[in-house]
Amino acid sequence: RRLNIRVNIELLSISNPVHKKDLAVRLTDDTDPFFLYNLVISEEDFQSLKSQQGLLVDFSAFPQKFIDLLQQCIQEQNKDIPRFLLQLVSSAPALDHTPVSLNVVETNPFKHLTHLSLKFLPGTDAEIKKFLANCLKCLKEDKMILEEKLKKTEEDLTRQLSYTQQSLSEKSRELDKLKNEWTSYTTALSNKHSQELTSEKERALQAQTQYQQQHEQQKKELENLHQKSIQQLQNRLSELEVINKDLTERRYKGDSTVRELKAKLSGLEDECQRAKQEVLSLRRENTTLDAECHEKEKLVNQLQTRVAVLEQEIKDKDQLVTRTKEVLDATQEQKVILEESTEEKQRHIEKLETTIKSLSAELLKANEIIKKLQGDLKTLMSKLKLKNTVTIQQEKLLAEKEEKLQKEQRESQEMGQSLRMKEQEVCKLQEQLESTIQKLEESKQLLKTNENVITWLNRQLSEVQMAKKLDIPASAHAAGRAAGSPLCMPDRPSFHSSGISHPISPLYAFQNFLEPTHSKNVNSQCPVQLNSQLSKLSRCSDAHTVPAAGHTANKENGDQLGLDLKCFKKKDDSIPLRGLSQNTLNSEYLRPYLPTKAQPSPKAAGTPASAYFPG
Repeated sequence: RRLNIRVNIELLSISNPVHKKDLAVRLTDDTDPFFLYNLVISEEDFQSLKSQQGLLVDFSAFPQKFIDLLQQCIQEQNKDIPRFLLQLVSSAPALDHTPVSLNVVETNPFKHLTHLSLKFLPGTDAEIKKFLANCLKCLKEDKMILEEKLKKTEEDLTRQLSYTQQSLSEKSRELDKLKNEWTSYTTALSNKHSQELTSEKERALQAQTQYQQQHEQQKKELENLHQKSIQQLQNRLSELEVINKDLTERRYKGDSTVRELKAKLSGLEDECQRAKQEVLSLRRENTTLDAECHEKEKLVNQLQTRVAVLEQEIKDKDQLVTRTKEVLDATQEQKVILEESTEEKQRHIEKLETTIKSLSAELLKANEIIKKLQGDLKTLMSKLKLKNTVTIQQEKLLAEKEEKLQKEQRESQEMGQSLRMKEQEVCKLQEQLESTIQKLEESKQLLKTNENVITWLNRQLSEVQMAKKLDIPASAHAAGRAAGSPLCMPDRPSFHSSGISHPISPLYAFQNFLEPTHSKNVNSQCPVQLNSQLSKLSRCSDAHTVPAAGHTANKENGDQLGLDLKCFKKKDDSIPLRGLSQNTLNSEYLRPYLPTKAQPSPKAAGTPASAYFPG
């Protein structure tokens, strides 16, 4: 039969009279209170049990291992074929207070293995009474705990019931209020909706009559239009049928042409793909060739030296070739001599054979002579073979040397071609250098002409100032007022209409000084400026205007007029000075001041106006 048994395991420690540890195991059944079996194992008993059953565990670790075995039996108890079983075996047919053995068995398809077997004794009356008393005690304690819990739960439930009843009464009141409000609201809404419905019905009837009338009119119009459109469409249909026939014919022709074009297109696409692949391969080759070109440029110098060494080696090899040729000729002559000697000996052998046939008496002597001759022949043939092998090896060496010579000649030709290419590149670079040098010289000449212009303008300024001081003091007074700024120049205007936003050069002051004396000849006042790209130079000239040597000072404000050549010196980051633009100057305004070809200036004789103002 099968039972559910409770197993209690306790470790008892006894200190009187000697400190000992005992393991107490108890078997009970919750359904049968008289089912009680006990087992007490001391350390000495465990040692005998260990030796009997071949256990590998100490007394301290035995309880835990026994519990593990019981847990495995619990895990396997619900399976059809459990692996671990707990067997309770008794000698009597029924459990009538007889000793019992508890076996932990592992089942296999081959054998049932008993891991552990323990003998339990049935409980005496006193032990059963004690056990029952303990059970009663535990039950009473559980009952007390449950009664306390019951009281607490009843109190909590009564509180919750009272609270819920109060909340229910409040909610019912609120519900009644809401119902009354809802009924009044629904009645009002129903009345309002009924009135709105009646008005909407009347409007809908009126709209329906109007729409019906409009619909009838539209229907008549649409019928007339429909008939007209049908006639037009019939006419159109006849035309379209004719066009359709033409189009079908064209379509068939087009289909045939499309097929031909598709075939051509497929061929062209294949060619295009091939061309793309070739382009990709060529690009890769180009990159590799660029890298090789750089490497070959490095190798050029090495190869030049190598060419010289190779030329010397070629000369040595030529000498060797000539020697080997001489040796070959000698060997060939020896070969011819040997062939002649062999032919003579063969003739001699034939004669001897004839003599052998005729002279049978001298056979023995002749045989000895023949043997000697045959030995000589063998030695001669071995020598011939050696000479033939030597000549074959020499021929092979000659062929290899000729191949090496051809390779070196090809390499030398390639090197010559690369050297020619490099020479062409060097020529191109030299031409570029010459062109840049020419441009540099031209820029230097332009700088010189610009410096001459500036000196000439400074002289003209000084002459004008002297003329003002001597002839027209009033104009000098007005010019002094205009030159009241710390740099003896008027305020610079900004030309918004022309788009010029950079500062004006000091030559603008020169124009303002010339205005009173030549107001009759001026058609339109235009300030003289330097090139728009030279904003740095113009700023420098605005900030630092220092008079040239030999110029007189202005007596009214104590400032000096003139242009400083330091401000127009060439800088590394500046653009070269191209001179003054003739478009910014008025020809009538500067005619009495600029030197022409007919009237050269007294201080810069022989230099025409075109030299000072290159267009």
